[in-house]
Amino acid sequence: MSKQPPRLFRFNDLKFDPVPDIKGTFAVAEICNAALGSELGTGFARFTNVRFSWTTSYDEVITVLEGEMRLHIGGEVFVLGPRDTMWIPSGTSLDYEASDALTHYAIHPSNWQEAQAGG
Repeated sequence: MSKQPPRLFRFNDLKFDPVPDIKGTFAVAEICNAALGSELGTGFARFTNVRFSWTTSYDEVITVLEGEMRLHIGGEVFVLGPRDTMWIPSGTSLDYEASDALTHYAIHPSNWQEAQAGG
């Protein structure tokens, strides 16, 4: 797919889609991804009363915009508040935890699921 032209996204118009199989609420509003022809995936995520384990298959930068979140990585707990940013390299096993947080994230590659499946 070829790249799409530049596009403005208004935060108040974004639709947050819940991610299934997560206890609590974890919802994502994607901005750009492979479907738009971008190697970069970005968006916003809301975390409410969640803690879940994950191993990244992509490089990620996550910035807390509102609230607070904790990232449990390798026996350490990183507490992020508003405007704090964390870089998470591909292959990192971690727990995302938050009572109430709004974040912005960027991941590369955006097609990590396809790459993980061998496609």
